[in-house]
Amino acid sequence: MTYTIRMKNCAFFARHGLLDAEETLGQRFYVDATLEVDAQTALVDDSIADTVDYGIAFSEIERIVTGKRRFLIEALAQDVAVALCNRFPSILRAEITVRKPNAPVPGVLDYVEVTVVWPYG
Repeated sequence: MTYTIRMKNCAFFARHGLLDAEETLGQRFYVDATLEVDAQTALVDDSIADTVDYGIAFSEIERIVTGKRRFLIEALAQDVAVALCNRFPSILRAEITVRKPNAPVPGVLDYVEVTVVWPYG
């Protein structure tokens, strides 16, 4: 049996992007995490030890997003997915979406969004 944990619109200020100005100025990034979790005994035992502590998961996401600069938000999303799966072995599948509202494009848009699924396939 599995269940899904969703964390929506986690917001962080960071400095990702190809352009030097993006590193200098920085901007807010938004992350959604959809985590498919192996139920194991967590639901029966009502135990945080057997599931994903979403406070710790949030801190992991924050550590990665606010850490080293990535040129691609695709790479950022993958790093978050891999870190969460490594930190919590009960995660069977992580779908991570990163939104960048102020992407440097020659036009008007709400945001650019990338989604990565780990593991692949």
